[in-house]
Amino acid sequence: MAARKSLLPIFLLFVSVNVIAIVFRERLETRAFDVDLIIWANLLLCGLTLFSHYLLYKGMRARTTAGFLKAVYGSFLFKLVLVAGAVAVYVLTHRDTANKGSLITSMVLYLCYTFVEVRSLLKLSGPQNHA
Repeated sequence: MAARKSLLPIFLLFVSVNVIAIVFRERLETRAFDVDLIIWANLLLCGLTLFSHYLLYKGMRARTTAGFLKAVYGSFLFKLVLVAGAVAVYVLTHRDTANKGSLITSMVLYLCYTFVEVRSLLKLSGPQNHA
């Protein structure tokens, strides 16, 4: 039950970003942001974070240090390769019209998702959850 509860902040971040992007779409677009890119990046990052959370949670329950490290490195490399690939595809397909502001916003979202994920996993690893 605690593992499911730890996913709540990730879903709240996802919903919050989408609501902000939709409600303030006109304002963001007048400031030259590509709102659709932000929404797609948010969806990708949420999915990656959920999968990463699963891997890391499994790694926390591993019986060996090697199992834990495998989960940590696997999670990190998985996210890194997919995010770098998504950025590369976007930049290559939109060479002249790539929106730097939205890309930077997406990178900030990556940091926010990482922070929320690590914080929720640290709460799961607290002393009250080892019983």
